[in-house]
Amino acid sequence: MSNTLMPMPPCLLLLEGAHNFRDMGGLRAADGRTVKKGLLFRAAELTGLTPEDMRRLEAIGFRNVFDYRNRGEAELKPDPVIGQAVNTRIPANEAAEDAPHVTIEQMFASGLHKTFTEDMLLRLYAGLPINNASYRRLMELLKTPETSLPLVHHCAGGRDRTGVGSMLILLTLGVPYETVMEDYLLSNVTLADFNREMYEKIAPFVSEADLLALQSAMELRERYLDASMNSIVTAYETFDRYLEAEFGIDGRIRERIQAYCLE
Repeated sequence: MSNTLMPMPPCLLLLEGAHNFRDMGGLRAADGRTVKKGLLFRAAELTGLTPEDMRRLEAIGFRNVFDYRNRGEAELKPDPVIGQAVNTRIPANEAAEDAPHVTIEQMFASGLHKTFTEDMLLRLYAGLPINNASYRRLMELLKTPETSLPLVHHCAGGRDRTGVGSMLILLTLGVPYETVMEDYLLSNVTLADFNREMYEKIAPFVSEADLLALQSAMELRERYLDASMNSIVTAYETFDRYLEAEFGIDGRIRERIQAYCLE
């Protein structure tokens, strides 16, 4: 997997069989400490990992692989077992858990692609962080970093569901929202090859106008992640209150998580 058009960021693990596999370490928290490398990772789907990819990842010593995908996605492209890591799948978008999986060809033949719009994504992002069993389990793992990390969390592209999960983790660690946003938008770079290949597959099935509309919707924008953050602030006023109400992470627990994950 290579990208000849733009340099890839150093946080990206250049794997043959997985896209957007990134070390979340190296980001600076507001207090001047930085997130330790080698503990927290984010990624797209993992089913294509090659033997050499597996050897590289096993050396990291993952304890958990956390999957946000729905049942159809996971059954079509199951996660491998990476060393001794425990695989957990809890759908971030619970409404889609029992939705049948469709191929790209089926999606465009049936017109389902027309539902993939900016408005749809805004609604998805707004709903994801509130009362979500998937993120509750993710944050339970973060509450015990000594036994739960290293961890990789992922969805299909490692951008939307994983983007919100990454926001929750990084804000808990004290990383400023502006830095979190930069990390989120980085998927526009790290998924450039993946998206280009997808558009080439799609092109024979749609008009040029439909393809351009889909490309526009697929580009990650600040307002998507803002929709998640706005939901949190609307429901709880502050991220601190959200952490305690949704996940039972009070100031003491948060300090212990930060002590382990920051340096």
